[in-house]
Amino acid sequence: MDSPYSPTEFRLLNDFQRGFPLVAEPFADIARRLECAQEDVLRALDHLQQRGAISRVGAVFAPWRVGVSTLAAIAVPPERLDEVAARVSAHAEVNHNYQRDHHFNLWFVATAADETALAAVLDGIAGESGRQVLSLPLVEQFHIDLGFDLCNGIKDRPAAGSFERLALSGEQRRLVAALQPGLPLVERPFAAIGRQIGMSEGDVISLIAGWQESGVVKRLGVVVRHHELGYTANAMVVFDVPDDAVSAVGTRLAHEHGVTLCYRRKRNLPEWPYNLYCMVHGRSREEVMPVIERLCRVAGHPCEHLFSTRRFKQQGARYFDGR
Repeated sequence: MDSPYSPTEFRLLNDFQRGFPLVAEPFADIARRLECAQEDVLRALDHLQQRGAISRVGAVFAPWRVGVSTLAAIAVPPERLDEVAARVSAHAEVNHNYQRDHHFNLWFVATAADETALAAVLDGIAGESGRQVLSLPLVEQFHIDLGFDLCNGIKDRPAAGSFERLALSGEQRRLVAALQPGLPLVERPFAAIGRQIGMSEGDVISLIAGWQESGVVKRLGVVVRHHELGYTANAMVVFDVPDDAVSAVGTRLAHEHGVTLCYRRKRNLPEWPYNLYCMVHGRSREEVMPVIERLCRVAGHPCEHLFSTRRFKQQGARYFDGR
């Protein structure tokens, strides 16, 4: 296929979204696989990051394993949307912030170390905006690890994981915080992180490997930005499914072609009755709408779809501040 990326960039984007080498010199390992120089890999990753095609190279943590998070929504008068969106995005705990075509038109994800800290963030946003904030925490995950194949769409469909929260030591919290912005693009990134937090390179690698094995780290690799890769039509599809049927319906939808994320969230009545969510990403609304229609048939329940119209913020989750 035609690509705006060099062959090396394309391989990095497509082949290394997971399975990043947990070795002292990972970029040299990748360079050997790509039959190029380590400097070419580092230069290409830096270029992709500068262009916005990737947000970082690093760890994606499983929801609720090292902290807490929620999806939240606000109904904002159109004339105040830019102002309120800027206030929301200014919070370090907010990692995604989008406008969607609905009465509830501002949608964001917030993360924190614990429920008390998360509630403080949401209360702060409600106070600053003067608007009610709907909090819609995760209840059950069916497919929640997004990956894109630049040739064929969705990359894979990992199994859902545990919600059991880890009791982290201070050293482990510092490692999570150091990993949040991504690995430094240097020859020995794990050694650099170790120096930053007072750990040996070997201990950093060993701890990350253990987190991967236990599912705390869902994947380690290149984290792409779907909009910059051409997936500009992003729809959140929501269903109101009876509680005794939602797990079965969610499991079915998670295996449907075109579904990039699928999860159950807590309702927030009376304003928001929906408890099952699917994300569908495509290159156009015309490509996405048939998928949405098929999902409604498969679910056996009507749905509502909310397309994103503006992206105000997109970054990796921030659970800890590194102290």
